[in-house]
Order: sequence, then C-alpha cells, then structure tokens
Amino acid sequence: MNFLPAQHPLVDGRTSSAPLIRALRGDRPERTPVWFMRQAGRSLPEYREIRAAHRMLDACLDPGLASEITLQPVRRHGVDAAVFFSDIVVPLLLAGVDVDLVAGRGPVFAQPVRTAEDVRRCRAEYGPERLRAALDPVREAVALTVAELGGTPLIGFAGAPFTLAAYLVEGGPSRDHLRARTLMHADPGTWGELLDWAAELSGVFLEAQLEAGASAVQLFDSWAGSLSAADYRTSVAPASRAALRGVRALRYADPEAEGYAAGPIGVPVIHFAVGSGHLLEELAALGAPGEPLALGVDWRTPLDEASRRLGDAVPLQGNLDPALLGAPDAVLAAQLDAVLRRGERAPAHVLNLGHGVPPETDPDVLGRIVDLAHAR
Repeated sequence: MNFLPAQHPLVDGRTSSAPLIRALRGDRPERTPVWFMRQAGRSLPEYREIRAAHRMLDACLDPGLASEITLQPVRRHGVDAAVFFSDIVVPLLLAGVDVDLVAGRGPVFAQPVRTAEDVRRCRAEYGPERLRAALDPVREAVALTVAELGGTPLIGFAGAPFTLAAYLVEGGPSRDHLRARTLMHADPGTWGELLDWAAELSGVFLEAQLEAGASAVQLFDSWAGSLSAADYRTSVAPASRAALRGVRALRYADPEAEGYAAGPIGVPVIHFAVGSGHLLEELAALGAPGEPLALGVDWRTPLDEASRRLGDAVPLQGNLDPALLGAPDAVLAAQLDAVLRRGERAPAHVLNLGHGVPPETDPDVLGRIVDLAHAR
C-alpha cells in the first residue's frame, strides 16, 4: 500500500480546499475554477523560446525545463491549476520503448506492436519496474513545480491504455485506428495483454506524479471516440479502471507517523476522451462511491445535456469550443456565458476547453476567459 507523505499538498492542506479540488470532488466553490488542456506550452512565446533550443522529449525529461514550462501559464493567465508538462508517450519512452515525436506528425514507433509475440516482448523488456527506476526526472520536476505553486493544485496526467495501445499498434497517428480495432476483434487475448501492459505503465506514471506532489490527475483518451459503447465497455474500460487502481489505493501518510491515519485520500480524477459523447455513461462508470471522478466533455455535447444523462451526479469539466478562441470578443463572451450556465446543472463545473489549446491562440484571449469566468 502506498502512502502520500505528510508534506503532500492534499495532506497538509495547501490544496485540499482549492476551488479546483473542491469542484472535482463535487462541491461547488464560490467561483468556477478554470484551467486549459495543453496550457503548458503551445501558444506561449516564452515556451517557444525554450523549445527553440530543446527537443520536446528532452524538455519533458529535464526537471528544470519541465517545471518552468508547467508554471508559465499559471503566472501569465492566473488559472486555477497547473497541468504537468509532459507527453503521453513519456512512460513508454522511460520504460525503454523506441519512440520519437516527429514534428508535424506526432509519436512514431520504430517497432509497431501487432502480434502476440510483440506483446510478450514488450511485457518482458519494458515492464513497470523498468519505468519506476527511470522516473526520477519526473518526480523531481513535479516537486520543483509544487514548491512554487503554493495553494494552486498541480494536475498530473497520463494517456489512457486504449490511446497508448492504438499508437503502438498503428506505429504512429492514424485517422481511424483500424489496425488497433482489428486486433481487438481478431485476437482478444493479445489485445487484452497489450492493454494490461499499457494500463500498468499509465498507472505507475500517475502514481509517481501524485506521490511527488500532484493534487489531481487526468486520464486522457485521445482515440476512445472511435469505439462503440459496447466495444469500450467490454474491451477497453477494464484497462482504464486498472490504470486508476493504484491512484484509488493511495492513503494518507504512514499510520505509524504521529497524527495521521491510513484513510483514503480520495485523489480527484478527471477522465477526458475526445469525441466521446456517445460514451459518457460508460466513462462515468469508471467511478465508484468514495472514488472522486469528474468527466471532461468535449465541445460537441452541451454540459447540461451531459449532466442530465449522468443523473446530475458527476462533476463536469469543459467545454468551450477551441475554435471560439479566434472569434470576436462579443461572440466569445456570449458562448462562454452559455457554457457556464449549462455547467450549473452539474454538481460542480471546472471550466476548460472542449479539447486542447491550439498553438496559434493569442495568449491574451486565455487570460480574458479566466477573468470573465472569475468575475461572473
């Protein structure tokens, strides 16, 4: 059993009452908390200055650079959370998988994983213990960041098992993930082994960020929208649930330490899947009593409709259309107000985009969104 240390922000009180943490636990705070997916980097000139001298994966694994990039949008925009600067392929890379981020394309794998033998090799050579042994740069970056954030929570994240598996099977980005879905149906046993391994790596990556000081995590499933509800339920959801098992098991500081009990910490979890309006009920089923789970909703599904479908019982995150970041101020303000009003139906609402910040976004627009939401 893993314990969060006594000096962890959720344990010592620094972030336990922060608006973001309260909202993710279903308690509506006095103001709507705001953060943006992909706020770390992307549109910021100070980020581009760093990236001009450093490759993406090198920056992810340099504790000082990763921390600095994570903190930049908090300083500039006044958001209610930082999100750790990393990439979903980092745990695969640290476990030993040969992967690179190719400009204009995305993750590219030297050896796609498409057969039972491929999966056995991955599980034997690139297991969770190898990942744990390589995570010191991540732990250090998180600790550096948390030391600067004070009462502002840090969100850790990982790619969901299906998205990692889809990249691995395809060998890189894909429009429809046909090879991955074909493997899922043609060889369910191998598919299950592949997702189990991906879930182990995602879980270890999430736990390391939490143990080092993150106050919440987001499981990010880029490609789950390509699945039917039945396929997600039977062939994917068990692995996503497994990726969160270690997070759910975290406890307060060691019960032998004076003044602390070994009770569950209740780490807030956000699950976001792109194009997943038809999967909301399946995604919500990953939660359980005593296990805080908030759902990110992309821009296609109105928040009040999402809340109605979920019995008005699940905190929601989202869901301003990223395309509106380039709209006239009046249009943006009206649509922002509509999102906030629709979000009032949920038990709590975290304002975010319905996907990530586009690289061409004017950073001042993000600052205006934060100011408008906080002033409402």
